Amino acid sequence: MNRSLTLASSVAGAVIVALDGTVLTVARPAMQHDLHASLAQAQWTGTGYLVAVASLLVFAGRLGDRHGHRRTFAVGMLGFGVVSAALTVAPGVDWVTGLRVVQGAFGALLQPATLGMLRASFPPERLRTPIAVRTAAIGVAAAVGPMVGGVLTTGFGWRSVFLVNVVPALLFGALALASREEPRPSADGPLGLPGALLLAVALACLVHTLVTLPGMTWSAPVALLAAVAFVQHERRTPAPLLPWAAALGRTGGVAARSHGVGAALGLLVVASAALNGAVFACVYLLQDGLGLTPLRSALLSLPLAVFLVAAAPAAAVLLRRAGARTTLTGATTVLAVGLLVLAGATGPAVFCAGFALVGAGFGATMVAATHVVVREAPAESAGVAGGLQQTAMNVGPALGVAAATVLMNLGAARSPLLAVACASAAAPALCRALPGRARPAPTARPTACPAGHPAEGSDATHKDHGAERGPHARSLRDDEVGGRPGG
Repeated sequence: MNRSLTLASSVAGAVIVALDGTVLTVARPAMQHDLHASLAQAQWTGTGYLVAVASLLVFAGRLGDRHGHRRTFAVGMLGFGVVSAALTVAPGVDWVTGLRVVQGAFGALLQPATLGMLRASFPPERLRTPIAVRTAAIGVAAAVGPMVGGVLTTGFGWRSVFLVNVVPALLFGALALASREEPRPSADGPLGLPGALLLAVALACLVHTLVTLPGMTWSAPVALLAAVAFVQHERRTPAPLLPWAAALGRTGGVAARSHGVGAALGLLVVASAALNGAVFACVYLLQDGLGLTPLRSALLSLPLAVFLVAAAPAAAVLLRRAGARTTLTGATTVLAVGLLVLAGATGPAVFCAGFALVGAGFGATMVAATHVVVREAPAESAGVAGGLQQTAMNVGPALGVAAATVLMNLGAARSPLLAVACASAAAPALCRALPGRARPAPTARPTACPAGHPAEGSDATHKDHGAERGPHARSLRDDEVGGRPGG
């Protein structure tokens, strides 16, 4: 496969994943009513997918390192397309949920492979352009996804939203399968499947516990036991799925960096939970509460995607001028204010303003927190830091949607918005552990960096560090612009 086709395949895979979550978010109320499902059952069609992706993401990256990213990309794309087609004829909500979990497994194979293929095909000095093209495409997909979902659901019904991905997924999957894999370095070591399974059980049971509150079910103790088992496994295995050293900066890092990385990951979880919980609640409020069509509700939420994309370059400028602590304090404050505006919104203009603030706040939070994870994690753990960032960006939405479901089941349509606004308002407290504005070091020169420690902003910053080789060192570039509201 030549470089042009590799880039096209990478962009197609990333866009398919970005579109999938946003189009379904708008269609979910119609799907729930058509299948006579409860709200808790409907939310599993999104959280089931997210749990599968969060649990298998790092495992899938290691699988690509060992067997070839083009091969895992082909399997992921073909599987994603077949499951998308099957979803169009699913007879009930349980079938939809089960197929979405399977689709999440294929999505986990697909996501790291899209970046791994670029790294294998392009030399390091030429990677900026293809990654920028891919990132821009994800941003466009995130912006137009709700509109596509609204048009299809209003005109053809909720099942039609799954048809969007079928043809491109099967086409690019077949092309990748027919292509010859380039020579690649061997990747040894455990794949981390036991850790992935324990994480999946813990997350699934935690979500089940949340959506059944205020009652208590069997899932609460199972979630606790699975979480304890996962932590013990991670501490003992030589190749942990989510290395605590990268998360806490214990490997070769100072205490300040430890707190900075942990706080940044916490902010990513809180912010993504708040965003996706709010979007989930707003879709139902606009369609079921105010009687809007899926298309009109998508139009009102369009400022969210637009400002999310626009916030990325603005956040980069703020990071250089004010530092991570100030940038993230301001970004999380804007996010909280936007959620409060949505909680009290009654007219279209107010909803649009609230969505714009939420998009700007979340976009800046995502970029700045990702920057902290990359810069403050120990150099030898830079690769796994990308895996941790992507995992946080999938765990947060699952928990946010589950929490919103609980509050909506209690009868107050706007209570989830107030709750996530309060959670976001508490987020600036985490910012105290973040690094402030960096002071210039007169003796440091970008061209004089020692081997293995490239200058800031270089593509080589994430090259060949840590046990996680392949996609994870670059996996966070696309997330800086291409967040996936909904799920």
